[in-house]
Formats: sequence, C-alpha cells, structure tokens
Amino acid sequence: MPKTMRLGVDLGGSKIEVIAIDAAGSERLRRRVATPIDDYDATLATIATLVRDAERELGLVAGAASVGIGTPGSQSRATGLLRGSNSVCLNGRPIREDLRRILGRDVRITNDANCFALSEAIDGAGTGMPVVFGVILGTGVGAGIVVRGALLEGPNGIAGEWGHNPLPWPRDDERPGAACYCGRTGCIETWLSGPGLVRDHVQITGERRTAPEIAVKALAGDAYCVASLRRYEERLARGLAAVINVLDPDVIVLGGGLSNLDRLYDNVPRLWGPWVFADRVDSRLLRNAHGDSSGVRGAAWLSGGDAASHMPT
Repeated sequence: MPKTMRLGVDLGGSKIEVIAIDAAGSERLRRRVATPIDDYDATLATIATLVRDAERELGLVAGAASVGIGTPGSQSRATGLLRGSNSVCLNGRPIREDLRRILGRDVRITNDANCFALSEAIDGAGTGMPVVFGVILGTGVGAGIVVRGALLEGPNGIAGEWGHNPLPWPRDDERPGAACYCGRTGCIETWLSGPGLVRDHVQITGERRTAPEIAVKALAGDAYCVASLRRYEERLARGLAAVINVLDPDVIVLGGGLSNLDRLYDNVPRLWGPWVFADRVDSRLLRNAHGDSSGVRGAAWLSGGDAASHMPT
C-alpha cells in the first residue's frame, strides 16, 4: 500500500530541514535544525530524529511516511558511497544504507540539484511541462532533468551534471579557464557560479566585490559591474544554448542566489538564439516558484517514487 505522507529532508552544510507533504502536495509540517559540524554519525542521528519527530507530530506510526533526502554530492553507482560533497564528512560513506538501517525503511537519495528540478517540475515553475531542466546557480552550478514528472538520473547517475562540462564556444581569452575542483579547467561552474562571477570581475577590474554587490552596483549604473553582468549573461546564454541543442527542454528553471537577477530572464533568451541549432527558440527561461524550499520539496516528492502520477494532465 503506498504511503500517503511524504517526508523530504534537505541535508545542507549549515542546516538540515524536513518537510511533510500530503498526497495532494500540501505542506503539513516543516522543521529546521543546525547540521552537526564534521560529524557523520551525529548527522545521521539528527536526520533520524527529525523524521521520527515529524511522524509523531503528524500522528503517524513510526515508519508510516516515505522518506527522500537531498544531499550535497551524489551516490556512486560503482560503490554506493557518497562522493563530491562539500560536507566532506559524508564522502566515502554509505549514507543511504546507513539511513535505511537506522530508520527501518527504504530511503531515496539524490543530489540537491535533482531535488530542485523535481520540485519545480511537479508543482513549481515547470508544472505541466513535459521536459524541465532545473539549474542551480549559486556557490556551485548544478542541474537536474525531469521528463514527464520522472527524474532522469541515467545509468551513471550523472544526468544533468551540466556544471562540469566546458563552457561552450570559448573565446581565446577564456582559454584554458580557471581550475575546477574536479581536476579540469574551464568548467561551466568556474564561470557561472557566484564565485565565478566574482573571479571574473576581479580579473577585469582589480576590484573585489561579492556577487550581490556587483548586482546592486550594476542597478545603480556602475559601468564595470554592468559589464561583468553582461559577460555573465552571454556565457550563461552559450551554456544553456548547448543544453537546448541536446535536450530541447520546454522550460529551463533557474534557482540559487544568482537566479534573483531579474535581468537574466530578459537578456539571456535574447542572447542564446545564435548558438541554438534552430530557426526559432521556444524554450522558456523561468524563475523558480518555490525559492529555497524547492530542494526539500523535491526530496519529499522523490520519496514516494511516483511523482509523475501527480503531474497535471
């Protein structure tokens, strides 16, 4: 019998959040606590406590709700261990199996970008769209793909890993690009993350400003900050044009801190046309509907494994 209450857990570097949604997608509970620092066992115990307390508050017997978890990093298909997490105590650990054992039920896990994409596809900005490409532009760059309500992960578990491809059609002054933590240079993440925007601004102007400061000063008419955002938009247009050429999504939904730049939604679609292999581009670029809640909501939708059945027809 399918579980009618879904619990989603967003495991972040500074906080762990749980949300409960019912079969209709309505939020029934939300709780947030600090993430234990550099302590794997304490992190698992905190997740377990949040899940058990949520079930108790909702009047459910233990184990009655399905559980999905969004994590930094991703689970290796080769080993089952987590890899690539900026919360380094999680790396090399069998987090899914450990949580299954502690909670006494199946647990579904995927990375936070996949959770974001799933949330926005099911009942967010991409509601009702057959193919949604969800992008996080923040401290890093990630993405997820949802096709008719089903998360696409692929046989290698890396579908949507857009940030670790090279910036398309690089100019001479963009080669070889900055070093990326993945071991390569010139990855999209090194250009389109918040730190990437800051690095580019420093290199051109010699002036160190945060990404929000660049945005504010650009609005005030600072010529150097305006130029930095224009370079950013042109690179984002190239990066997304390559996605459109391969995936041809109905919508591209942006999340993360840089998604708050209003100018992206007008300027980037005006710029990507020359790079798209079509005589007209009908894909739409949209702001997320759920903001910071998209990750935890996506984890909840993931938990039941049947999110596609909740897509509007």
